[in-house]
Amino acid sequence: MEKQGFCKILDAAETDFEGQALAVFRRQYAENPVYRDYVNALGVIPGLVRSLSAIPFLPIRFFKTHKVVTGVFEPQHIFESSGTTGMVNSRHYIKDSGNYETSFMRGFEKVYGSPDKYCVLGLLPSYLERGNSSSLVFMVDALIRKSGHPDSGFYLREDAKLAAVLEKLEKAGQPSLLIGVSFALLDFAEKYSIPLNHTRIIETGGMKGRREELIRAALHERLQKAFGPAPIHAEYGMTELLSQAWSQGEGLFSCPPWMKVLVREEEDPLRVMKQGSGAINIIDLANQDSCAFIATDDAGRVQADGSFEVLGRMDGSDLRGCSLLVIDN
Repeated sequence: MEKQGFCKILDAAETDFEGQALAVFRRQYAENPVYRDYVNALGVIPGLVRSLSAIPFLPIRFFKTHKVVTGVFEPQHIFESSGTTGMVNSRHYIKDSGNYETSFMRGFEKVYGSPDKYCVLGLLPSYLERGNSSSLVFMVDALIRKSGHPDSGFYLREDAKLAAVLEKLEKAGQPSLLIGVSFALLDFAEKYSIPLNHTRIIETGGMKGRREELIRAALHERLQKAFGPAPIHAEYGMTELLSQAWSQGEGLFSCPPWMKVLVREEEDPLRVMKQGSGAINIIDLANQDSCAFIATDDAGRVQADGSFEVLGRMDGSDLRGCSLLVIDN
């Protein structure tokens, strides 16, 4: 999809999300063989789908076992999930990486403003070690480039240097963002305690088997002890999406206008609700070239205003590198 048409869909979602979602559903049913077969297997008649809750959501595991694409194209990029050793990773085939950058940049700017206001620091060791197949690394790299600050960059096995840079930025009063995977932030916090007033910590989840699993509240409590007084921010995204939700504290996430989180009942996955607790379903209208309707393995709680919490993993779900795994009862 050309950038102009892509941006038009994102813009239209602000005023008519349901209409745009239903239009995308019809196109993806027609042009995405994997999704069409799944919808047919459920016995759903596409012409009778007239609301968000009636749209079938593709189980996220299909990205591990099938090539989930809408239309026929040669991908510019293939993103892979960060599963632990021995696992089958999800693969997301990206027709136009420029559309991905448009989506995450617009979503970021709605929360934080222009990246050139910040020094952007990346603490993503496990992802950098895998090369350029990570959608998270792709996003943070773009934010670093857009930042333009001389100290912006990835800090791989450079904890002492990162600590020195943070102290320098704090003294200068430079607004900064430290975006890190959970286990690396905890490792860093145990070595250095630096009160941050001008830097926001943004955790992206992910213990990757390197540390004990924690609920988000416990993770943030540990990080805040080392880096407070500022609240700990968070990013919620995954390989299978082209959009992210952001939290500016208390683990409560908000979506950009072209993304919406719903919940489904665990015992009746076809019963989808706009609010309440259950398994998380996501509509990501930026996913024009794969599938915009995904049933994740995360458990969550959606508020009346559309904001949501991630409570952990559903029982029996695959271990994923980018998620917290313990259900918060």
